[in-house]
Amino acid sequence: MSMELFPSLKKKYTEETLSARDAQRQAEFIAWGPIVFQVSRLMIKFGILDMLRESDGGLTRQEISERTGLSDYAVKCLTEASLTIGTLLVDTATDRFTLSKTGWFLLNDPATRVNIDFNHDVNYEGWFHLEESLVNGRPEGLKHFGSWPTVYEGLSSLPDQVRKSWFAFDHFYSDSSFPEALSLLFDHHGVRTLYDVGGNTGKWALRCVSYSRDAEVTVLDLPQQISMMEDNIRGKEGAERIHGHGIDLLDERSTFPPYEGTLDAIWMSQFLDCFSMEQIIDILKKARSIMTGDTRLFIMETLWDRQRYEPAAFCLTMTSLYFTAIANGNSKMYNTEDMTYCLRQAGMEIEQIHDHLGQGHSIIVCKTSKQQ
Repeated sequence: MSMELFPSLKKKYTEETLSARDAQRQAEFIAWGPIVFQVSRLMIKFGILDMLRESDGGLTRQEISERTGLSDYAVKCLTEASLTIGTLLVDTATDRFTLSKTGWFLLNDPATRVNIDFNHDVNYEGWFHLEESLVNGRPEGLKHFGSWPTVYEGLSSLPDQVRKSWFAFDHFYSDSSFPEALSLLFDHHGVRTLYDVGGNTGKWALRCVSYSRDAEVTVLDLPQQISMMEDNIRGKEGAERIHGHGIDLLDERSTFPPYEGTLDAIWMSQFLDCFSMEQIIDILKKARSIMTGDTRLFIMETLWDRQRYEPAAFCLTMTSLYFTAIANGNSKMYNTEDMTYCLRQAGMEIEQIHDHLGQGHSIIVCKTSKQQ
């Protein structure tokens, strides 16, 4: 199976679109990437971009210095760098700085702001060890936070700001897709009973039982996570229709529990990207073992090759390197080709794909393969 890119990506990634001069600048932009990031982050943190957005006709360097309390030297360094980065414009007649379009998006786009905090607090130092991580197949960049084998074991022990940025990143992308996903699952596909695999705190399960009074959800996760989930849902609407089952899916001996009655759906949301392809195949085989011809597997992922807008594909392929250096060392943001291969190896086939949910999610609807 060959790579099939959505139209928005095909032209960008299969043809040369830059002039030689623009390509040279892009190469230098990459070479100076770390300081481009830090300057831009500080322009937000010090409130300079916000001041310029609210100003009438821009601000001079002296005015910025007075309002921020930064020295003239600091403001000069930041504004000159920002000019060449492309986040500021200057009126040479008045020496007043204003926001460029790029500066406006840097300040106002919610996804960009979440990504900045995530990359600074969670990834920045760890990515120094990306080379080791790629060679060793382990998250070597995680070591400066702790000695856990993956970031998931250490989440509760991370510094407060790091944990805050991690969860903000994780929830921003998943939560935006929930309303459409709920309608698709319960209204379009008529689901009533489902396994929520990797259900974490029970956030999705609560949304399910709130959306449909007929929904019965069983959360499958690590035993310690099930205890946290049960504490989190206690006393909330529909909690009596949420059940927990502790399971270590990476344990070769583990199996999905058989369902008493008819199991309509198995739900995996932003779950499989936490595993290598070999591990994904094993997990999918365990799911298939309890599926009937009427059970459907729903996989919700941000597949980078199915993005409507090219910047989203850029963000997703960069996020793969977070998994490499920080999260676990062996997973990534997958594309359709990867998922199709894993499903086929597990004895399943794709029945339908729903695209463009929320912040670029797709839901792959799968059934057991007749060839198995």
